[in-house]
Amino acid sequence: MSPSVRLQEMIRVIRSARTQGEERGIIQRECADIRAQFRQGDNGERSHSLAKLLYVHMLGYPAHFGQMECVRLIASPRYNEKRMGYLGAMMLLDEKQDASLLITNSIKNDLSHSSQYVQSLALCTLACMGSAEMCRDLAPEIERLLRASNSYIKKKATLCAVHIIRKVPELAELFIPAARSLLSEKNHGVLHGAVVLITELCARNPDTLDQFRKAVPELVQIMKGLVTSSYSPEHNVAGISDPFLQVRILRLLRILGHNNDTASDAMNDLLAQVATNTDSSKTAGSAVLYETVLTIMDINSESGLRVLAVNILGRFLLNNDRNIRYISMTSLQKIVQTDHNAVQRHRGTIVDCLKDQDTSVKRRALDLSLALVSAVNIRSMMKELLIFLSTCPLELRSQTASGIFNAAERYSPSKRWHIDTILHVLTTAGGDVRDETVPNLIQLITTASELHCYTVHKLYRALVKDISQQSLVQVACWCIGEYGDLLLKGECEEIEPVQVTEDDVLEALETVLQSHMSSPATRGFALTATMKLSTRITDNVDRIRSIVSIYGSCIDLELQQRAVEYNALFKKYDHMRAAVLERMPVMDKNSPGHTNGDASGEIKEPDPSKPKPVEAGLLSEPASQVCDLLDLLGGTDTPLQPKPAPTITPTTTSSADLLDLLGGLEPIPVPTVTVYEKNGLSLKTQCDKQTETDVTVTLIASNSTQSDITNFTLQAAVPKSVQLQMKAPSGNVIPAHGLGQVTQTVLLNNPNKVSLKMRIRVSYSHQGAVHQDTVQIDSFPSLGWNCQPSINPL
Repeated sequence: MSPSVRLQEMIRVIRSARTQGEERGIIQRECADIRAQFRQGDNGERSHSLAKLLYVHMLGYPAHFGQMECVRLIASPRYNEKRMGYLGAMMLLDEKQDASLLITNSIKNDLSHSSQYVQSLALCTLACMGSAEMCRDLAPEIERLLRASNSYIKKKATLCAVHIIRKVPELAELFIPAARSLLSEKNHGVLHGAVVLITELCARNPDTLDQFRKAVPELVQIMKGLVTSSYSPEHNVAGISDPFLQVRILRLLRILGHNNDTASDAMNDLLAQVATNTDSSKTAGSAVLYETVLTIMDINSESGLRVLAVNILGRFLLNNDRNIRYISMTSLQKIVQTDHNAVQRHRGTIVDCLKDQDTSVKRRALDLSLALVSAVNIRSMMKELLIFLSTCPLELRSQTASGIFNAAERYSPSKRWHIDTILHVLTTAGGDVRDETVPNLIQLITTASELHCYTVHKLYRALVKDISQQSLVQVACWCIGEYGDLLLKGECEEIEPVQVTEDDVLEALETVLQSHMSSPATRGFALTATMKLSTRITDNVDRIRSIVSIYGSCIDLELQQRAVEYNALFKKYDHMRAAVLERMPVMDKNSPGHTNGDASGEIKEPDPSKPKPVEAGLLSEPASQVCDLLDLLGGTDTPLQPKPAPTITPTTTSSADLLDLLGGLEPIPVPTVTVYEKNGLSLKTQCDKQTETDVTVTLIASNSTQSDITNFTLQAAVPKSVQLQMKAPSGNVIPAHGLGQVTQTVLLNNPNKVSLKMRIRVSYSHQGAVHQDTVQIDSFPSLGWNCQPSINPL
């Protein structure tokens, strides 16, 4: 290939290469020829050589050796060479390159050139790759060109000023006077650039809002001219006059009218006119209407105008374009809390979007459907959501189940309906529910004493039918253990009674214990239920004793410990078994929220008139042992004085074993410290020092916003001398309104006892946006068994 080959010929040869290796060979030979041309100096071919180098750069090959040639061509007096030099600078240079500083003086000279085309080259280059230093040096020149009489130069200078403001915000005040005067221009390009410039000024410096709010009437007149007459026929798109300018003006009006009654009143009539007269059948018209809706919702508009905006979004829901339906539901999600009744009119259309084939549309429809649930429509909406749950994609099941639980708790018409709804969800998607679902449902069942018989019958049928849904099986086992006597009676008015024998119930529980699908936690529920039945049945106690004894040598430590303790009840404490295994008292919630894995309530005090065998047995204990027991249970308000250890007797051993069997009660809660709070997400830590070198840190996340936080993950890092182990989180969805929490436990082993530091990265998705933040805990000063972190947010 000869050095004088033209650009078109080089392109043809490169495209005709059959292999990548052949293409690389052609590129290498051509780059060598280009370097030779650059070294020959001013031979008239430099601009052609640079053009070929730019094509090589577009193909992804190195072209950095042409940077200095760009600088030399920019300084050339010939227009064709200057044009190619500026083009090369925009492609090969950026603000990080030192060579970019060499063209500052050339740009400044060209900004004062007599030719408007040379001026435009300099303006385009500065707007494309101008660094902060270049912007500071050339800002006065740009401000001067904003007052030029030439519309062609004024348009480019306006967009260049926008770039300068973004790079150096403190220079914004320099362009305020000129920006206000540009609104009187008739040229489309200048007017469009002026609106963009004013929008940027208002967004970067809120202090300028009062100055530009005086221009609202002028902007309204420009917009009316676009709507009622063909302001610029050459910019007509699908029957919409200059939609790009209309969208820009509407965005500026939205900024100027936000939280300002005077400006909002001045644009109300215009917005109503645009919303009424714009054709939504074309994409350009839909874009204008969408910006109109956003403006109406963001300013202090009239109620009738807001209803009109919601109706426009409702029409968008009927559009065949999925993108338009998606942005419509996204906008409705933002206003459903403030204009709930207006959005409710389109509930049917929104629910129909749950059947869409596109997963993103389904997700948006699900979020909006859950937000529309109220006490009035709870039954009809829940019916649709349950149908959707049975057919929705796997990635949406957890979110759907969580939303159904929250809605049922807030608006349930009756406890029976509430229980039936949760059981339906557990039957359909029991493996996708949050960890706290089981204790919350158990708490609900205990409070509905009139439904105990109905619930245990229904759960027994579900257990016999399917044992694959672990959450459902756990609740069923718990209910059978607590209310097994009601199940065996077979007398239930709310449901068709089924005659169940003791053998049937025990076989069902044994099936759960022996199934490979049962998790260790589920087996624990089943074993405890089997043990509790020993006080509720009469003929199969020996069979229960046999089942319990089998698991005394189970490989699972938790299950083995339960079996050993239950065996101890059968042997040493048989006289106490009935009292220990009696029904659980009713649990009441302290707050509408939940805690992960624990029922958020406290146990009611038992009826003092009913004597307890356990209490009777304790009366014979020595006084010191009774005091120790009261201290363990938290029954005394004042701390007990330590006493000399008594001589170990069989009675003392029995009491210790019994306390170990009962497992004690809740420990004194460890203080929590908030380490992160942003966008409605709150992250707290609980720090518990287990030994001299081991520390357990529990991270607790809650959500105070009006929509669920999804894809929630935590990552932690500590110094190399500290060993870190992160347990699995309780979930990745944090329900809205503080109705749930996600917890994650971090185990720290500090053998060298160095100063502890931890960095936590928080990642989550909220309302379609992905957030990621980092917070650093600089120290964990140990005070006894507790430690309080000091936080240093990054």
